Formats: sequence, C-alpha cells, structure tokens
Amino acid sequence: MNTWQLGDKGVLELPSGRLVRGRGLSRPMPTGHPPTFGVYLLGSAPPEFGWESRWVRWPDFRLPSDRPYARKVLLEALARAEGDRVEFACYGGHGRTGTALACLAVLDGVPAAEAVAFVREHYDPKAVETPWQRRFVSRYEPDSDPPEKQRH
Repeated sequence: MNTWQLGDKGVLELPSGRLVRGRGLSRPMPTGHPPTFGVYLLGSAPPEFGWESRWVRWPDFRLPSDRPYARKVLLEALARAEGDRVEFACYGGHGRTGTALACLAVLDGVPAAEAVAFVREHYDPKAVETPWQRRFVSRYEPDSDPPEKQRH
C-alpha cells in the first residue's frame, strides 16, 4: 500500500479504514510524500501538480457546478484511496474541502446527518463553512454499490 499515515497533517480516516488528506492550497505543502492522486475543488482550473488529478469546478463558498461529475470524482477518489495517497484541496482547506470530505464519508458509510460532525471531529473543526454546504451534505445519498464494485 502507498497511502497516508494516520496522524499526518490533514489526514482523515474513513469508516472503511481508507485514509485521505485534505489541505488548503494557500498553505505550504505538508512534508512527506506527495499525493499520487488529487481532487482540486476550485472555481478555475488549477496548475499542473505533477501527479494525476481531477478538477471539480467549485466556486468558493458555493457548491459544485456539475454535481454528477463531482459525485463521479468522489467515487473514483474513494476507490483509489484503497492504495493511493489521495488528497482533496481547495484554497483554504475548510469549506469546499470539508464538504467534499463529508460527502466522501457518506459514500463510505457515515449517515448523511452525521457527516459534517464526523469531518469536523476527525479532520478540521472549521470544515463545511456555509449553511448550503451543510444542507448539501445532509441530503447527500450514498451510492447503491460499494466503492470496491465501482468500475472506472
């Protein structure tokens, strides 16, 4: 396995045991290994990072512009987190990143009504900043197929 270490800065352990990292692009890259796969939640295209990544168009303080695509990327990231170092990042690392991590937690088995509290407890107390981001997470539906059965 080539995943994060529990206890590393920004690392969130999902109920399945998969580890993902959240971070703010406005801060320096954490020390240690770089990601092998990144999901970047930004209003405009990010720069090239040097590892495989997906860009989800997601304006600051808002919700993803293309929700079906965002869901597809979340499912891909969840599956890849089984053996890759997957990171999620927006500019500050709280609102969009926290919202995406909470939706990822729902896909991994956390009840939608508990996902914001889960991410705030295990990732960052400031995660998921706006009322509409909290509402989005509370209404997020888990996929009917477990992540390991997803095809890419």
